[in-house]
Amino acid sequence: MLQSYLEAISLIERLHRQFLDVVKAELDSAGIRDINNVQSLILFNIGGEEVTVGELTQRGYYLGSNVSYNLKKMVENGYLTQERSPHDRRSVRIRVSDKGAALWGRLNDMFQRHAEELSEESLPGAGLDAAAETLRALELFWRGAVAPAPRIVEPRAPQIGRAASDARLRA
Repeated sequence: MLQSYLEAISLIERLHRQFLDVVKAELDSAGIRDINNVQSLILFNIGGEEVTVGELTQRGYYLGSNVSYNLKKMVENGYLTQERSPHDRRSVRIRVSDKGAALWGRLNDMFQRHAEELSEESLPGAGLDAAAETLRALELFWRGAVAPAPRIVEPRAPQIGRAASDARLRA
């Protein structure tokens, strides 16, 4: 079991990197140089929605630590538009621009093409459905593994002595 678990972790990491290479190749073939593969996936996940920066991470659309940088670059390059909420000036709403919608369509076409090429006959066993089910179970397991452990705090008596005498000296 340990060997299978470690192999699965390695495969997930390797597949993620390979997938980013596939997205980069799609961008390169279209001559798109002003957005990178990670930013393209953020854009694709936003799609037709209007979201806040916080919602991007809450919904799992982006897992990195530099989401603000990537959003700023996509706004600067015309892929996203942003506007402050009229009700809360601290909140910024983000949506895909016309230029971003064109890229979204290209990425969607790529995903459609891949789905057709990965017909059930080309994958062993139950195929992508079984793989997705296994990955969701692993995600739930890992989410539970990082849940904070309940803290058991034993009551402590106030310290009398040096801290109390130091406080008296300051008074």
